Amino acid sequence: MPLNILHFRHQDRAQWGVIRHGVITPIAGDFATTADFLQNNDIAQLAALQGPTLRESEVQWLSPVTHNQQFICQGANYRQHMIESGMNPDAKNYNMIFTKASSCIVAADADVLRPAHVRFLDYEIELGLVLKRDVLSRQTITADNLHQYIAGIVIVNDYSARDVQIPQMQFYKGKSYRTFGPVGPYLCLLEPQDMAMLGSLALTLTVNGQTRQRDITGNLVHGPAKTLTELSGVHDLFPGDLVATGTPAGCALSIPSPAKQRIAALLPEAAKWKMFMKVQAARPQYLQQGDLVEARIASPDGKIDLGVQRNRIKEAT
Repeated sequence: MPLNILHFRHQDRAQWGVIRHGVITPIAGDFATTADFLQNNDIAQLAALQGPTLRESEVQWLSPVTHNQQFICQGANYRQHMIESGMNPDAKNYNMIFTKASSCIVAADADVLRPAHVRFLDYEIELGLVLKRDVLSRQTITADNLHQYIAGIVIVNDYSARDVQIPQMQFYKGKSYRTFGPVGPYLCLLEPQDMAMLGSLALTLTVNGQTRQRDITGNLVHGPAKTLTELSGVHDLFPGDLVATGTPAGCALSIPSPAKQRIAALLPEAAKWKMFMKVQAARPQYLQQGDLVEARIASPDGKIDLGVQRNRIKEAT
């Protein structure tokens, strides 16, 4: 059975615990990183853990993915999101990979701080895969051995400054401002038989109670096994590293169709980006100070429930 783990602070001490229905059973030991925690704990033993408990309301959430881990992302990995991003899903057949700075990782209930120069702040709910083992050479990863590579899953929100990311062609910069990567609240550890549920998880994101994004992981274009196989042929991966698998349609960003992009390409550079900014400025979906963004991922039967992220948008000082 899936098992939810909470990384939290209580009485000035960072701890890990098994959480069930708002009640935490602390796990003995100090584990400074996600890798340390995963390498020193077994899901079967944690499932049987007993002892004194804490109420979740008594603790401060911490991210279950720590700052030392790699933060790898997939882009345009749902068909409808490709279309709204101005891509032709029948022509784009490659896996788009980029990274975010691990320093942008914050707890699931942290405020998201919008820099003063950022006008177009966007949201992107994503399923995050947390790796289980070292991957130091190319591997062939399939549905049958996926459990050997994935320890668990988390909610990720890939906040993005679109007026930096798109005109500057700076994915890393536009997505890596501090606080732009809430993770958690729960790290859901999975057993081999749980891996089949990765294709049926429901993602929902709301802004001020209004649904903006809703889809299921069965609609991922490049699934976890295929993606991890590809990544293993590119660079090293380590326990605790995070792979965010892409966001569904419904983002605030509006990109012209491929045909309109070809026309825009004939314009002077300044005129093209002036037009882009004008289109974005007319989009009320972009996040404003005070907005509340909530993100949820769960299986239809409730066996997997990654909790609720709640982020308030505030201006950076």
